[in-house]
Amino acid sequence: MSLFGLGSRNQKTFRPKKNAPSGSKGAQLQKHIDATLGSGNLREAVRLPPGEDINEWLAVNTVDFFNQVNILYGTLTEFCTASNCPTMTAGPKYEYRWADGVTIKKPIEVSAPKYVEYLMDWIESQLDDELIFPQKLGAPFPPNFRDVVKTIFKRLFRVYAHIYHEHFQKIVSLKEEAHLNTCFKHFVLFTWEFRLIDKGELAPLQELVESILQL
Repeated sequence: MSLFGLGSRNQKTFRPKKNAPSGSKGAQLQKHIDATLGSGNLREAVRLPPGEDINEWLAVNTVDFFNQVNILYGTLTEFCTASNCPTMTAGPKYEYRWADGVTIKKPIEVSAPKYVEYLMDWIESQLDDELIFPQKLGAPFPPNFRDVVKTIFKRLFRVYAHIYHEHFQKIVSLKEEAHLNTCFKHFVLFTWEFRLIDKGELAPLQELVESILQL
């Protein structure tokens, strides 16, 4: 079983899995990720491979982390409902409201499953936009590419924060805590390596993040 493979009972994804950009470079980088993850050294796995383009590396990993969060959240959709989670929270102190700046400009309060649905739709629209995530080998990345990636990771973190605060006991009962912890450790090490999330945004899981980073 691969590092991110869940047992057959849990092969429920929130939505179809996205593939890395179809250019041969994306496929090569995906193989590099799979190979280094197989070694079990996550700190090594997140580093930019020598001679590779930073934007290509950010792009292929963004797709990867999107898929990971999709699979993790997909195992909780029957428990994370509008009645159980009427707002998108991460413990009693943190609540997230949704806005995408386009169709919803003013942040609105929505249930956790609605927030995640909005979020995944928004990320998918970014990944499918070839002006942001170019599919063709050698096509240029936009000047604001890193800002888009930072927003994606900031919002994906909120799904992890919600899962840990509101659904961790369910994760334990499903025997998925080791998988969740490995995915989150990989996520934290990657975002830290490339400074993708401001420290203040990590506050809901600060102790866990610090234990991973060994600060």
